[in-house]
This record gives sequence, C-alpha cells and structure tokens, in this order.
Amino acid sequence: MGDAANKADCELIFKRIDKNGDGKISLDEFSDAVKASGTCANVDVPAKMKEIDKDGDGFISLDELWEFFSAHPQMLKEAVNKIA
Repeated sequence: MGDAANKADCELIFKRIDKNGDGKISLDEFSDAVKASGTCANVDVPAKMKEIDKDGDGFISLDELWEFFSAHPQMLKEAVNKIA
C-alpha cells in the first residue's frame, strides 16, 4: 500500500474520530475512539493524546495523526480494519 492510500486511510479515520467535524480531535473524541476500538484496554489515553499532539494545543490535527501513523504503520492497518 502506497503513501497516498495510507494518507487516504488516515483521513478516513480522522473524520470518523472527529465527531463534531471541527477539524481537530479532542480528548473526549480520542477517548471515545480508543474505547470503541476494544483493543486498547491498557492505553493511558491522556498520555497517548500528548504523544500524538505534537504542538501541545490539546487537540490532534490531521497532520499530527498522519505523523503518528507514519511512524506506526501497523496501527494504521489495525485502525482501518476496525472501521472497514
């Protein structure tokens, strides 16, 4: 799978998590997504949010999510499989 396909998958996942459509993922939206995935029972959600939120604004942008998934391609595959 190429970068363009992976980027499209990332965008799809971002839109699914961003429930209110404001173009950023809040802690509540992220927490709901982690819980809904059912595979991340031991995840420290606030810590994971801080890891992904590189600019520290309290939200995850599409670029930040893409950067995270680029570094963790297996997690992108798993996320895509969950929503497919």
